[in-house]
Amino acid sequence: MARLIIDDKEYELPDNARIDAVCEKTGIPFSCNSGVCGTCQIEVLEGEDNLNGLNEEENDLGMDRRHRLSCQCRIKGGTVKITY
Repeated sequence: MARLIIDDKEYELPDNARIDAVCEKTGIPFSCNSGVCGTCQIEVLEGEDNLNGLNEEENDLGMDRRHRLSCQCRIKGGTVKITY
């Protein structure tokens, strides 16, 4: 099981799970859900290596390993700490 920490609240997710549903429940706003608008941008405080790599949509918006779109992220395992 992977652990996602959003502003000091912890959530357990299966390895390789998408993080968008948990992020949305915590109040991170979403709009397009397809990586085009950038509304759901998060800052990765710790554990960026535990997320999947950046995809084309994130690269097009100028994201980096510390600034991601939560609608495009999967947590591979371990612990990831983010903030909005």
